Amino acid sequence: MATPSALPFPPQTQYINNRAHHDQTSETFLTYNPSTGAPLAQVYTATPSDIDLAIKASLAAFPSWAATPPVERSRILLKAVQLLRERNDEIARVETLDTGKAWVETSTVDVATGADVLEYFAGLGMGMGEGKTVQLRKKAWVYTKKVPLGVCVGIGAWNYPIQIALWKCAPALAAGNTFIFKPSEVTPLTATLLAQILTTAGLPPGVFQLLHGASTVGSALISDPRISKVSFTGQPSTGITVYRTASQNLLPVTLELGGKSPFIVFPDADIDRAVDCCMTANFYSSGQVCTNGTRVFVHETICAEFTRQLKAKVEEAVRIGDPLDPGTNFGPVVSRQHYEKVVSYINHGIREDKATLVIGGPEKPETLPEELKSGFYVNPTIFTDCTDGMKIVREEIFGPVACILSFSSKEEVIRRANDTVLGLAAGVFTRDLDTACEVMDEVNAGICWVNSWGESPAQMPVGGWGLSGLGFENGSEALAQFTKGKSVLVENGAVEPAFSKL
Repeated sequence: MATPSALPFPPQTQYINNRAHHDQTSETFLTYNPSTGAPLAQVYTATPSDIDLAIKASLAAFPSWAATPPVERSRILLKAVQLLRERNDEIARVETLDTGKAWVETSTVDVATGADVLEYFAGLGMGMGEGKTVQLRKKAWVYTKKVPLGVCVGIGAWNYPIQIALWKCAPALAAGNTFIFKPSEVTPLTATLLAQILTTAGLPPGVFQLLHGASTVGSALISDPRISKVSFTGQPSTGITVYRTASQNLLPVTLELGGKSPFIVFPDADIDRAVDCCMTANFYSSGQVCTNGTRVFVHETICAEFTRQLKAKVEEAVRIGDPLDPGTNFGPVVSRQHYEKVVSYINHGIREDKATLVIGGPEKPETLPEELKSGFYVNPTIFTDCTDGMKIVREEIFGPVACILSFSSKEEVIRRANDTVLGLAAGVFTRDLDTACEVMDEVNAGICWVNSWGESPAQMPVGGWGLSGLGFENGSEALAQFTKGKSVLVENGAVEPAFSKL
């Protein structure tokens, strides 16, 4: 095993009070390059004393940051936006090495959309002083105001590390909260870059802290009574655990969890557009997107043609290789553990579910060069002749696996689309506006698209139904969830004590 000094990245420590912090008693773990399987960096796990120090520093910084005029907070956040955009390529390269995602994606999407969200909330946060006034009587009125919560915690996922970190911290910081972020232990590297950028932008010490580690670190933060809110992204089972732990202190939570989303294609749809969007909904980021439309419902009259075109598009458009190569648009999945999980689902689809394999399968791509054969590559895979009860149809695979199911009527597909405990996303493809609106009205999902898939602008609230989550990220709703309301009744006239009336 390589020594820490021989690794491509320096050891990753905690970031507390605007500087790196290292507890000598900390345990370490390695993070790996998914395209080669080689280690990238040694990472120090936050100790209980690290966690306590971060919380104390956040508490100490909160009163001053909360009292900072919103416009001044906004200026700092906008400076961070500028730095993120100036360092886009540097951050994207680290993200590609850490996640395995293609450079053409990380350099155009991950950092850019995170910066867009920070910019959006920097502007929206300037309205933090707005409330309403209600006149009760000539000399009595009520006014309301929104105030920040306190020390908030964000726990990130490994598929969009820098973007998710910004989705979580942007509304929290804009609202006047202090923030502690724990990135996924699988992809921790860009979190340090974000912390440094926020410091350079002028964020005061203690306002943004970074702690590394696995679930034990997250659990310690969530269960601490000094924490005022938690925002978590991950799988439903872990989200339920987070929710239960947070409930012990009546801690408000935002949960962005998994999905098994329906992608519905009617016979009058523009098939070329639907096929292109199906590629995005199943194979973008090597299928590692929570909103992916992996239950592909296609009307029986066009199902065979749709399947033929989708297979041809995969063969034509997918370019597997070194994710740092600008010509690559499809990289490995994030880790060996996840690779084994995805492959096991593909094998189950073939052997137990007896679905028809159209393209792909459990073998690694034949075209991989020698230096990438130890990487965690999964072929883009399509199954057809699928039924609703199959394991590959019902469970979230979180990999490049599309399941095609045929349907015969609008009522049928709505019923089948809703036959899941999850409700994250849904999409419909049709030229009939009435059909589109009816499906969107009836489908149980919080994030929906018509004749499109996947775009989530900063202004669009993102939140799931059922076991897909609670609350929202992005949009004005997200800012509101990092505040608490206060109502004040002002009496400026003579007051007769109420007790004297008894």
